[in-house]
Amino acid sequence: MFFIGIDIGGTGIKAGIINEDGHILMKDSIKTGADRPYQEVVRDIAELCNSLISKMQLTTDQIESIGVGVPGICDQKTGVIPFCTNLGWHEVPFIADMHKYFPKLPVYVDNDATVAGLAESVAGVSAGTQSSVFITLGTGVGGGIVINGRPYSGSHGVGSEIGHMVIRMEGEPCTCGKRGCFERYASATAIIREARKAVADHPESMIMQLCENDPENITAKTVFDAAKENDPTAVKLFNNYVKSLAHGIVNIINIVDPEIIVLGGGVSNAGDFLLNAVREAVKPFIFYKTQPYATILLAQLGADAGIIGAAMLGKH
Repeated sequence: MFFIGIDIGGTGIKAGIINEDGHILMKDSIKTGADRPYQEVVRDIAELCNSLISKMQLTTDQIESIGVGVPGICDQKTGVIPFCTNLGWHEVPFIADMHKYFPKLPVYVDNDATVAGLAESVAGVSAGTQSSVFITLGTGVGGGIVINGRPYSGSHGVGSEIGHMVIRMEGEPCTCGKRGCFERYASATAIIREARKAVADHPESMIMQLCENDPENITAKTVFDAAKENDPTAVKLFNNYVKSLAHGIVNIINIVDPEIIVLGGGVSNAGDFLLNAVREAVKPFIFYKTQPYATILLAQLGADAGIIGAAMLGKH
């Protein structure tokens, strides 16, 4: 049997046909067009699925299920997506509307970070483990928790929102309405914010050279590249970032105690430079010093994780 996985983003929708081992056999993508009525986007998703089925010379009878990852949450009992801010969706009956096009196929929906974590546990770096936590480090910070080989999103579909655990009381204001959230310190957005502040006081920093003297051009990579060259301002920014990331990771270890913690998202492209620093920063904060704790690794599946994980919702 085959599975269809769909990864819905604010600008693009990716879909693929996946086998039982989590391997993509064929994939395609379309633009989201999130400014259009929701029903038009669902229609385009259905057409994309049918196009893949046709190209693979399959029938819908050979498809086990359709899984969808969304940048929001879904009520698993009702099939309604109450919040999907990036797409402007609120209280949309997504599963019911997908069934209008595929009445015989089960349709599953979960958060995009959750399905990415599931993908890594099926076909990526945490394959073969029973418990793992995926942390996506991008514009924000998302999380995917897998326990006993199954994605865990809580009783109401709002679990694994690790980006919004508070790591600093009365800290930076967050888009969620609280202050001091993990993502305000561990996201690419956080790095850029702090770097722009720093270069205002230290215009001699290599960061300014790398961004062509325009702070608006600063990215996480800019800061990391300067830190690799031992630029004092960049090194301080990098160390502060790593310490914040370590605080969040240790909270996860203390609460979930997973076998593996996987770092994904754009910031993780820094590779071993980031990974080795994070591993060292975590060590002093471990509660049970003589006990083993989660191995921290980099994600392997990259942009395909959303498709693979969404497809695997029907198997797990």
